[in-house]
Amino acid sequence: MSVSEEQIKKDIVDQLYWDSRVDASEIEVEVTGDKVTLKGSVPNYSAKGAASADAWAISGVRDVENQIEVIYPPSVTVPTDEEIKSNIETSLELNLSLDATDIEVSVTAGIVTLQGSVDAYWKKTRTESIASGVSGVLDIINKLTIVPTENFIDKEIAEDIVGSISRNFNADAEKVDVKVEDGEVTLSGTVADWSAYRAVMDATEFTAGVVNINDNLIIESL
Repeated sequence: MSVSEEQIKKDIVDQLYWDSRVDASEIEVEVTGDKVTLKGSVPNYSAKGAASADAWAISGVRDVENQIEVIYPPSVTVPTDEEIKSNIETSLELNLSLDATDIEVSVTAGIVTLQGSVDAYWKKTRTESIASGVSGVLDIINKLTIVPTENFIDKEIAEDIVGSISRNFNADAEKVDVKVEDGEVTLSGTVADWSAYRAVMDATEFTAGVVNINDNLIIESL
């Protein structure tokens, strides 16, 4: 059963106002078919990412375009670029799951660029997540590359991903096609909803040997 545009919009707006991470008062939601566009502004970068996740979580949504701007309130003293850089570097160093030795952080007008390398794909996304929580960040450009510390066989990487998907009750491994070439994973096929999508992505991101992900998954309309 398809969900109407009006219902999708209402559900997203309700979800945004429910989410304590997001100040939804300045967010505009537009729905065309199963595509959602988010506009307006939020007071910090992490809220922008949370708004996307909220929209994706709604039944009937198959695409989300996040055009939200980060505008800090006048009452907030925005850190300088150097302070933002220093705060991100400190946060990375304090995170025991990461080795920040080969991570380079630069900041220009609040826009953060992450360069260098990490040894696992999930560490790339984790680094961006940590940076997103630092005050003053307006956007993040993640150029980190993955350089595994061991040699991995593509076939084994694919088998590990499929095995993980198969063990997750949220996803149907038979509907997902996994191809791996030189550690680069291409995902195609269909998933039922956002929970299933995240289950497949997590299975891929957390698998050793993955250096990049091409996401061609389609979220089915409910």
